[in-house]
Order: sequence, then C-alpha cells, then structure tokens
Amino acid sequence: MVVRRAVRDQAPPVRSKADTEAVQRVLAAEHAAVYGYGVLGARLGGAARETAKAVWNAHRTRRDELMSALPAAPVAAAPAYRLPFTVTSPRAAARLAAVLEEDLVPAYVGLAGASTPELRAFAADGARRAMARSAAWRVRANEPAPRAAFPGLPATALSPRSEPGE
Repeated sequence: MVVRRAVRDQAPPVRSKADTEAVQRVLAAEHAAVYGYGVLGARLGGAARETAKAVWNAHRTRRDELMSALPAAPVAAAPAYRLPFTVTSPRAAARLAAVLEEDLVPAYVGLAGASTPELRAFAADGARRAMARSAAWRVRANEPAPRAAFPGLPATALSPRSEPGE
C-alpha cells in the first residue's frame, strides 16, 4: 500500500511547487527540532535522556527523508536557533521538548493540503506524532495540555459550519 510506505518508511516524492514550499517549511521546523533536542539532551538524565535521544534520532531521520524527497535544494539548517527560554533543569528541558514538538504541528498541518495522498498521509502522521510527543513531554514537565484542540489549524477552520440548506 502506497500510504503505508509514505507514513512508515520515507517521505514520498514531491512533485509540485506548492508541495515543495510546504515540504521546505516542514524541513525547516525539523532542523529546529534537531537543534533543540541537542540542547535539551544535556539537561536530562536516565530514561528521559534516552527518550530524548530516540526522539532526536527520529527527527534526524525525518529531516533526512524530507531532504531526499525534495526536487530542489533543501533549505539549510541555521547554525543556531533562538530558543524560547533557557534550559537549566530537567523540567525546563521537558518543557522545551514539548514546545519543539508543538512548533512542528503547524508545518505538518500546512503540508496536509499537499496534492498527493502520500504527502497528505506523511503530513498527518508527522502532526500526530509531534502532538503525541508533546503531550508526553508535558506530562514529564508537569504542565497542562495545550489549549488548542487542533494546534496548527487557523481558528477559522474550527468554527462551526452551517448545514446544507441553511
């Protein structure tokens, strides 16, 4: 099944300019996540550090898949990224991991409108994984769940729709 390949193995090929731009946005977000996990991993120990390392590797894999799927030169990673706060403790590290994951969701949601079903499945899987990881990191940080039911979607997408005939 093609969708299974897109979700589980590698990013599907990108065939349009609009899709290329959306993939580049996801790639830029993945670059930032790889950087951030490198920073926060230094403040964790034990099982949390092993989890962070596994997630860091997952983001590196996803980044590499996106780079290989692009028909154009991939957006380069920045030499450094501005983090939303200083990571000085394991709790702050878990908070940063949650923020990094939540920051990925809008990029993946933007890719969900891609022209191919394979890219849409890849995007949905990426957004789902990011939110699941964010929730897990928030639990570690003893923080509440995000307020938005569907982070990354504009508020207008969540407003009630009229029924046909109204």
